Order: sequence, then C-alpha cells, then structure tokens
Amino acid sequence: MVPLLVAVIGGYLLGSVPVAVLVARAHGFDPREVGDRNPGFWNVRERAGSRASAPVFAGDMLKGVLAGLLGLAVSGAHTAGLGVVAGPSVPVAYAAVAAAMIGHAWPLFARFRGGRSILTFAGGFAVVCPPAFALAVVLLVGVGLAARSFAAGARAGVFATPVLQALFAPLTHVALTGALMCVIGLRFGMAALAARRRPGGRDGRGRRGRARRGPAAGSRT
Repeated sequence: MVPLLVAVIGGYLLGSVPVAVLVARAHGFDPREVGDRNPGFWNVRERAGSRASAPVFAGDMLKGVLAGLLGLAVSGAHTAGLGVVAGPSVPVAYAAVAAAMIGHAWPLFARFRGGRSILTFAGGFAVVCPPAFALAVVLLVGVGLAARSFAAGARAGVFATPVLQALFAPLTHVALTGALMCVIGLRFGMAALAARRRPGGRDGRGRRGRARRGPAAGSRT
C-alpha cells in the first residue's frame, strides 16, 4: 500500500508541474488564454516557434518518464525481457503514470487547468514497455516522412501503442494502456465542450467552437 501511495502522490505532483505555462510566460503569454487555450506543446509552438517550445515537449514527456521510474523503483523494479514492467511493479508503475497524466490534465500548481496528457502518456509508456515505445517512434518517423506530416506520424505512433505492446506484454498490460489512453480521450472531449460554450460558440482563433483536428501526440498535450 505504501509504494502505491508514494507512486500516486509523486506521480500527480510531477504531472502538476505546468511546463507549458512556465515556458510560455517566459515568452510573454499564457497558453490558457490564447489559441486553442490548451497549455501544451503545440499551442506554445504555434505562438513561440519550435525552438522555444522544445522544452515543453521534453518537459511534458519527462514527467511521464519520471513518474514511471518512480513507480518502478518503489515497487521493487520488477521487469521482464527487454525491460518490460512485470510482476508487482505493474499496478504501481501504471498508477504512477496515470497519476502524472491526471496531474498534467488537472495540475495542482496551475489552477487545475491543464493539457491533454499525450506527451506525459508517451513518457510513461516508454518506461512500462520500452520495446513497444521504440517501435512506436519508428512508426511515427516512417509515417511522418511518408506523409510529410508530423501530425500523421504522431497519430499513427500513439494509436498503435496498444497493438505494438501486445507483441511484448500480456493483454492485461495492453488493457491498462488503453485505460491510460481514456484519460486523453476524456480531455479531448472536455476541450470540445469548452470550445462550444465560449461566447459565440467559437474557439480562440474565431472559428466554430470545436476541438481543432491535429496530431494525436504532441498537438494537444
């Protein structure tokens, strides 16, 4: 019980660090008040450029990585072949990653106004199933280059994670990954509703209020 509690509290606090807000403020704006009002990598990138937003990309992923490693460490660091989380470490590591994603989405340190948790999910997934994460990155790059679109590659990489994980881990692990992805889906749904409720039913760019289609990984992090 103590390892699980430490993992959940630690994961949530890590996820609550508002990296996008801190970086954006250094460049003179609040991502929660401009664009699609999402405090994530893509919104910061669209306003400050790729170089300025790079710390957001790295920081949001790092939150998931650190949470996963915390859960792994406090539960005895049980892993199987290729570093796939195993045994008693499975529920604790997944709980830590879930807590980090929830912290990113509803951050304690940023008035509970957070992002979509995609990059935090990706960082956590890199810990719980490293070989599947590596294949997802290869898929992202391959599809991105073929389609000449990072957005297309990102969608392919994220949505393929459960399928790729099934090559290396039991289906119970895959189900847990699916549960993590439900947090992302929930945040997208909430963002769409929030956009429709804004004055005039329009989003921050003056278009009809709906969640803008964009890359599934990184764009609404």
